[in-house]
Amino acid sequence: MSTQPVKSAPKSAANNQAAVQPVVKPAAPKVSNIALVLPFGLDHLAPGSSYTPVSLREADIALGYYKGFKMALDSLTASGYNFKLRVYDSRDQKAQAYALANNPAIRTSDLIVGPVFPDDVKAFTSIYTIGRQPIVSPLSPASPANYKNPELITIIPPLEYHARSAAKYINNKMHPDKVFILRSGFSDENEYIIPFKKAIDSLSKKHIKVIELTVVHGQLGSLIPQLSPGGKNIFMIPGTDQHFLSVTLRALDTLSKSYPTTVFGHPNWINFSFLKADLLQRLDTHVTSADRVDYKADNTLAFVKQYRNTYHAEPNSYAIKGFDEGMYLGKLLATDSMKNITSINFMGLHNDFEFEKKPGIGWVNTHVNMYKYANFELKKAE
Repeated sequence: MSTQPVKSAPKSAANNQAAVQPVVKPAAPKVSNIALVLPFGLDHLAPGSSYTPVSLREADIALGYYKGFKMALDSLTASGYNFKLRVYDSRDQKAQAYALANNPAIRTSDLIVGPVFPDDVKAFTSIYTIGRQPIVSPLSPASPANYKNPELITIIPPLEYHARSAAKYINNKMHPDKVFILRSGFSDENEYIIPFKKAIDSLSKKHIKVIELTVVHGQLGSLIPQLSPGGKNIFMIPGTDQHFLSVTLRALDTLSKSYPTTVFGHPNWINFSFLKADLLQRLDTHVTSADRVDYKADNTLAFVKQYRNTYHAEPNSYAIKGFDEGMYLGKLLATDSMKNITSINFMGLHNDFEFEKKPGIGWVNTHVNMYKYANFELKKAE
């Protein structure tokens, strides 16, 4: 630090002192203010009240995420950054989310993380139309088109990005002439089918033919004339209904004895215990995921060890997501890089962050991993 010299006073009997240098205070360190809005449900602790199984699960989500996020900020603080973290209870109530959106302390924060659940996010963002700081949807894969807030950051890739990822993998890695879509008949499957077909048509320039069939009681006989006995037959199944999947996959298993089969399934399949790994492996099943953690990886082992030492407990998946998001968002905020989010990627424990700016609906993480069943477990396919 340097300052300009000050001319000394004329020497005299009354004034013969050396010049006094002015005191310049060092610049105050930058402090990033973050508001964390999570469904702790602390109102259930009031006399005469109690947690229900649902509200207890929500509190577990909130506590895990908070601990992971806080641990990330503590790690960044050790590197010289400064944060002020304020935590608010959304209670998973739309009225409470609405009220918090008007809270002056939240509205003046540099970054708002939460609420968590779609209805709460919608209530919060519906009146938060004049804010300039980003609002993070931290755990929901709901489409940001539901909220239409240009400052929203959607961390968990919505379903359409899983569909696009599957289409890209099929086009780039498998090069089929046709893809069969096996429908159950439920209309919600269109949320996957529509972006999948659009992506396949665009990527292949319509060279890959898409054939749709609504499957009833596992009847696949009508497809046999169109199947290839010598090459892979690609089936995309967007359904999540247990009975439909059990019957249809058994039918495909029989068919695969004569016609080599590769299946692409809905990302929720990873969580379905009724789907057996041996069957999925025989069908060469591929599934996309945006939150799968490799607990054998060195960085995950280091995180788990640090979390145990800090909290004397095991981290849940929400703690891992909180840590990843805290590390990424905290550093962006502290280095004034939030505006560059689309050009700054991040490799996390549960997923990577690669954001795109979508007009009118904010920033969306588009990164999805592809997995396949091998040795009776899911392994990265790329």
